[in-house]
Amino acid sequence: MIQLSKISLAFGDRDVLKDASLVVAAGTRAALVGANGVGKTTLLKVIADVIASDSGGKSIQKGCRVSYLPQTGLVHRGNSLYDETEKAFSSIKTLISRMETLASTLEGVKNDDEGARLLEEYHVLSELVENSGYNMRKQKIQTVLEGLGFAPKDKDRSVEEFSGGWQMRIALAKTLLETPDVLLLDEPTNYLDIEARTWLEKWLADFRGGYVLVCHDRFFLDVTVNEVYELFQGRLKRYAGNYTAYEAVRRAELESLVKRYNEQQEEIAKSEDLIRRFRYKATKAAMVQERIKRLEKMERIEIPESFKKMRVRFPKPPHCGKTALALDGLGKRYGTRRVFGGLDLLLDSGEKLLVVGRNGAGKTTLLRILAGKDADFEGTVTYGAGVVAGYFSQDAAETLDDSDGGRSVLEYMEKDAPIALIPKIRDMLGAFLFRGNDIDKNVAVLSGGEKSRLALLNMLLKPMNLLILDEPTNHLDLQSKDILMDALKAFAGAVVFVSHDRTFMEGLSTKTLEISGKDAPSSTRLFHGDYGYYLEKIAAENAAETEETRPKIEDAAKKGDARERFSAEKQRQSEERRRQRREGALLSVIDALEKEKTALEAKLAAPAVYANGEKARAVQAQINELAAKIEERIAEWETAASD
Repeated sequence: MIQLSKISLAFGDRDVLKDASLVVAAGTRAALVGANGVGKTTLLKVIADVIASDSGGKSIQKGCRVSYLPQTGLVHRGNSLYDETEKAFSSIKTLISRMETLASTLEGVKNDDEGARLLEEYHVLSELVENSGYNMRKQKIQTVLEGLGFAPKDKDRSVEEFSGGWQMRIALAKTLLETPDVLLLDEPTNYLDIEARTWLEKWLADFRGGYVLVCHDRFFLDVTVNEVYELFQGRLKRYAGNYTAYEAVRRAELESLVKRYNEQQEEIAKSEDLIRRFRYKATKAAMVQERIKRLEKMERIEIPESFKKMRVRFPKPPHCGKTALALDGLGKRYGTRRVFGGLDLLLDSGEKLLVVGRNGAGKTTLLRILAGKDADFEGTVTYGAGVVAGYFSQDAAETLDDSDGGRSVLEYMEKDAPIALIPKIRDMLGAFLFRGNDIDKNVAVLSGGEKSRLALLNMLLKPMNLLILDEPTNHLDLQSKDILMDALKAFAGAVVFVSHDRTFMEGLSTKTLEISGKDAPSSTRLFHGDYGYYLEKIAAENAAETEETRPKIEDAAKKGDARERFSAEKQRQSEERRRQRREGALLSVIDALEKEKTALEAKLAAPAVYANGEKARAVQAQINELAAKIEERIAEWETAASD
């Protein structure tokens, strides 16, 4: 549907794209990868026609609809959540308006050829409207909003009430509801929790069009793409398979490249040393000039940042006892609402505790209590002997301390770093995406994401033996996440963390604490295993006992009466049969209405009808009435199916 051929684009003297070619067809599931700042967003904007290339060809299939979701910066105003998301159907409303104009025009047409042409256009538009899901937009909007984490009551809230992260969820909802032919998504998971990410994975699996993703979540890429385009030094190269397959192939390719790179670096170092030693000796002038020219003409070999081996080691934690943290009867209330209660927990030094739960269940609240930022709670929180805790919050960028306002990034990091780590500060900053001239930036001019990364690294450089981390990977790329995870795995102290990156969750956790929102207040359960183990246990529970049968069977079990358990099961089966009969009856009604609507549309196509304005209006009115009835019955059927 879209083809780029030898696209080139430069910003000043920097070539962002050089002869880049890419094809997006129906069914394309592609990831666009590359180091931070390499030009991935720029390429998406070229595909979306947001910016133009300097040269090269671009072709797009006639009628192909493209929807582009940027990383950040979208803010919505002036509507309720429902009305804002309904704007996704504005193009369909335009088609409907055109259909109404055609129907009115057909009334006065006397030329059969002209009437046939207009009628053909009408039918094409009618089919587009029918296939768009416009008649089921209420149900579609509800499904997408709930999938992305909005509560049913949110639909009437003003969009101005939602924070920046939720604003981007609104933008993502609108983009998905547009159901375009091609989706271009730039970091769509940035503001999604694990439940919303899982829902988006399933939505993309059912999407009929093609899409190109930029994403820093390895697991998400592995389950959503089957080809990877790497952007490196302006060149675009395609790899078949998911992200893990791409990494394996690329690593094999780089083995010889790394060897040549190291040899070239040695040659460069020797040449530069000779130039320094003999630059001012007249007898060696010719040799020096020859070396300088050779270096200038040399085509430098570069290795992608994502494949450069980089390790970060944090300061050795202070000595402490075996127990890092003890919770006894911990609970939290907001007025009359109890968030959770009765939490008992022992965390030993060296353990890595992952806290999971649906959005709003109380994960951040728990971490704030553990970090001493919230003193209004029930029960006790006791640190072990000698424990020194560090806390990283989601709003760390807002609390970044730069009281003198004049420090650069490098100066800010050096002021509190242990002396032994100062020589390694530049490498550590590079691992957290502060590269090249970035380290000379004034802290005051950094973006929110940059400040967040800086605050995280600054905290990790302080000697501590208990780390409390709320979404530490939010503004990191894949390489930086790997570096952070390896450093935290090697960290001898204890870690309590919340994350929505599944690879990070599984790779770091040794225990998993679930805060479940099924009960009021939320219940808590501890699983003695990593996140993968937790998922296996939950899957086993769900397989053994569905949500639908649990209440009745549990109630009967409490009474300890086998006959009552049998009666509860019989009642469930009876209700299931009634539900199935209701579904079947509604489907029969919908089928009959659809056939009646099809017959009327065929009648409208007859010259005797469409040439007569009064008859055409009457038939169109019947069609509209049937469409409304069909929409009502479908809504009833969906309700019956979900009961």
